[in-house]
Amino acid sequence: IYLIIIYFLWKAIFDSSPTDVVNNMTFTDTMIYLVLASTLFSTMEMFVTWWIGRSVQTGDIILELLLPIGYSALNLLQSSGNTIVAVVVNLIPTMAIVYLITGGGFALSVNLIFFAMAVVLGIVLNYYINFFVGTICFYTESIWGINIMKEVIVLLLSGASIPIAFFPETLQRVVHYLPFQAIYNTPLMLLIDNSLSIQERFSMLGIQVFWLIVVGSISHVFFRISIRRVTVNGG
Repeated sequence: IYLIIIYFLWKAIFDSSPTDVVNNMTFTDTMIYLVLASTLFSTMEMFVTWWIGRSVQTGDIILELLLPIGYSALNLLQSSGNTIVAVVVNLIPTMAIVYLITGGGFALSVNLIFFAMAVVLGIVLNYYINFFVGTICFYTESIWGINIMKEVIVLLLSGASIPIAFFPETLQRVVHYLPFQAIYNTPLMLLIDNSLSIQERFSMLGIQVFWLIVVGSISHVFFRISIRRVTVNGG
């Protein structure tokens, strides 16, 4: 239903345009972007925030902190299993279907390698954002509202719901200074934008690595500070 809605919505947008190219994207490019963005979102969807919130409420976090592995690494490894399965049964088949339906809507060349690397970096970056939000539960003991707000912000500012190319110029400049666009927009542009040079592609990956280091470091520091606030009643 979602894909049907966005198809007719964007078809109407392009039909009302005097040219076939809007903001350097054709209708086919836009549909490939949005379909794969939806698939990437479901593939990268993580329940780390809910896991942390539940473990705080039940008191299981005490047992998890006693395990001979870092708490962040524990949750990352648990999430990776779900993500790997989602890549195999969701992302790869969808990409194959999109490629066949569009008659080669994206190139099968070096862009796939950069796309794969960007997806891995985007997954880890998305994890650390979720881990940071989950840590807030140490203070609130409830994470539902905060997590919903986080999902709305990420969906909008990452380009998962609307391609960043269609944002107003001022908002585009703001978004490019935020880490969210590195989760979905970077992998998708590396896949469908054939005009990018090798240097530009490495530069986009470099920005992903930069945000991964920044967000990962902030998440670890915030966790170290916040863990002192954990209280467990009973048990």
